[in-house]
Amino acid sequence: MPFREINSKMVEATVVPGQKMYSQRGAMLAYRGEVSFTPNIQGGQGGVMSMIGRRVANEATPLMTVEGSGTVMFGHGGHHIQVIGLSGDTLYVEADRLLAFDGTLQQGTMFMGSQGGVMGMVRGQVTGQGLFTTTLKGHGAVAVMAHGGVIELPITPGRDVHVDPQAYVAHHGDVRNKLSTALGWRDMVGRGSGEAFQLELSGSGAVYVQASEEKL
Repeated sequence: MPFREINSKMVEATVVPGQKMYSQRGAMLAYRGEVSFTPNIQGGQGGVMSMIGRRVANEATPLMTVEGSGTVMFGHGGHHIQVIGLSGDTLYVEADRLLAFDGTLQQGTMFMGSQGGVMGMVRGQVTGQGLFTTTLKGHGAVAVMAHGGVIELPITPGRDVHVDPQAYVAHHGDVRNKLSTALGWRDMVGRGSGEAFQLELSGSGAVYVQASEEKL
């Protein structure tokens, strides 16, 4: 894994010759060695179609290609950072939460309506998150951003996990999601916002939840 957590809001990545990394523009804090940073105009490994999909979804988060030999420190906006390791599976994450990730990971875009049907589309409308979400697949590491820290909750068959859609950060594994109503859920705990919805995740994998309802 190329990332080393310096503290809850900074990570250090090792860059080696012949291997690329991608980071959100403006995320580089400092670096050592011979490292170059160039704007990525193809939307990562997803190529032109991935870039188009992200633009259609209003998720054209600008990326930088990081290459060379050395170490780079990343951080952005004082957000908490969570490093997620992938072992051949797929991570589903909102584009604006990506801080940096291995160039070996295959990047794509998924229409949320294809996971959870109409409810997946409703989730995008209710939470303000895009109907499209970014996917990263393969073996490598991803650094994502969140408010107030992140907890990883395992999802196992027969033990569904219900998440406040505003607190959802990402998930991976063979997971299905749908938006369900929870009558009086918010009012019962004193929130009084009237947003009585839960994101229900089932299958086998894990979901990452932030300790806040704030958007990045």
